[in-house]
Amino acid sequence: MENVLERIKGTVVVSVQAMPSEPLYHERCMAAMMKSALNGGAGGLRVAGVRDIENAKKLSKVPVIGITKPEKIPANYKEIVYITPTIKDVLDVIHAGADIVAFDGTQRKRPHDEKIKDLIKYIHINKRVAMADISTMEEGLAAQESGADVLSTTLAGYTLESASSPTDEPDFKLLEELVKQSDLPVILEGRIWEPWQVDKAFELGAHAVVIGSAITRPQLITKRFVFREKK
Repeated sequence: MENVLERIKGTVVVSVQAMPSEPLYHERCMAAMMKSALNGGAGGLRVAGVRDIENAKKLSKVPVIGITKPEKIPANYKEIVYITPTIKDVLDVIHAGADIVAFDGTQRKRPHDEKIKDLIKYIHINKRVAMADISTMEEGLAAQESGADVLSTTLAGYTLESASSPTDEPDFKLLEELVKQSDLPVILEGRIWEPWQVDKAFELGAHAVVIGSAITRPQLITKRFVFREKK
């Protein structure tokens, strides 16, 4: 497990995901996007669902962070657990071949009353790395206590508990606090749009940086140009 974390240390991991309702969701499109990210130097891939995890493992030997998520993100997404929420989801991700299993590491109620410790137990039994996607400092420390191997700021600003998180830039404050107070590697993820933000993340002690929308979501990139504030 330590080897996998060492392999992504100091790298940019690219999140290659699309919803089923989006044009790029087709299998060949997602595979092509993964190849493009790898050609650009991605140190790892973060992908969703069995199909794309399996394809990511076929394409390259870089570490793959795997998750599950619903086909449509619910309107009340800030209130519920939906990233790899259950033990079944964890096992699906593992059997698909993911090196790192990312899951909602918040303290919110999980389906079937399962606990974070339950998910981590199965991840470790299968000799994979347990990544807790959290939104607050308290959640990060609790996930560490539960046995997580690495923390990620993925959910900062996307939960009711993190309403004070920035809405237009990465949560550097949370990253800095986690690096100082946690014993685990910390990954910065969420709202990263500029290269200087990657540099700042590493200056603050980030183990790695995960970038998604700014690289692999053309509809969101387009909106930033079309609907920009004109001066």
